[in-house]
Amino acid sequence: MTSDRRAFWEQHACLPLTLDADVSDILRYRRPGGAYVCVNVGYAPHSREDSLAYIDHFTRSIEAHPDLEIATTIGEIDAALPGDRIVVAFDLEDSNPLAGDLDMVRTFYDLGVKSLLPSYNNGNAAGCGCLDKTDTGLTAYGRDLVRRMNEVGMLVDGSHCSTRTGLDLSEVSEQPMIYSHSAMRGLWDHVRNITDEQARECAATGGVIGIPGVGIFLGPNTATLDAFIAHIDYAVELVGPEHVGIGSDYSFDAEDVMADLEANPHLFPEEYTRWGVIQFVEPETTLLVEHELVRRGYPEEAVRGILGGNFRRVASQVWT
Repeated sequence: MTSDRRAFWEQHACLPLTLDADVSDILRYRRPGGAYVCVNVGYAPHSREDSLAYIDHFTRSIEAHPDLEIATTIGEIDAALPGDRIVVAFDLEDSNPLAGDLDMVRTFYDLGVKSLLPSYNNGNAAGCGCLDKTDTGLTAYGRDLVRRMNEVGMLVDGSHCSTRTGLDLSEVSEQPMIYSHSAMRGLWDHVRNITDEQARECAATGGVIGIPGVGIFLGPNTATLDAFIAHIDYAVELVGPEHVGIGSDYSFDAEDVMADLEANPHLFPEEYTRWGVIQFVEPETTLLVEHELVRRGYPEEAVRGILGGNFRRVASQVWT
């Protein structure tokens, strides 16, 4: 990301979790200056075998695509982006695909999974989720998981976790942690959003908060550029521009998302469904964040950081 043009880093996006998903949808992030896009390969309902199969399909499809490539090191990303390339790596939104085996952290990392969050909405063996009524934070296994992730070089992610679990991640991790796709609860009081304390403790580790473009997290299903920028502004005011980035959580499988909501009410209760069909800030709008930050007078260093430099900095510190 040394080009005179600002490079873009999308910390979390979602292709359909199927074995026939079309990876060319990622081309919607194409822009001068290139783009890095981190794609989800599984969450709470998925087994180890499911996630390994998604990784295999996505990897083979991306490698066969003339305009996409897998890039899982900072060197590979930096080499690709000045050529206006789109490069892709993966993330996991729950520890369930590890199947309780901490050695799978290394296996997934070597396959391109660069970040993982312990618990998706509800509690599991690793810790509590944001929907749990009783919040006991990370478990002993969850703490061991964080330590293993630190050893391997995988980013520790607090999105979807409970408040206490997120704060525990900040305390336990010896590396900078992230919230890959979490909006600000101080601006919009949604259970999936993070508190000011979580944001400050994440920043204290040297970490970054990726602002999502999901309408129900930004406001009352408010998937607009202004709502997106409002959460960026709030986070910047709270923790400084060097700790803010973009994790839009855009779902290329919007119809599948609504089907998932209906099929998994324990994962997606009324806090997700009360506004009807969830609206998303689309990639074309997410890419307008750059222009809007400039228009609003953000300094060049801040624009570069929020657009991608901050997540790149953390990845360069953590990835091995």
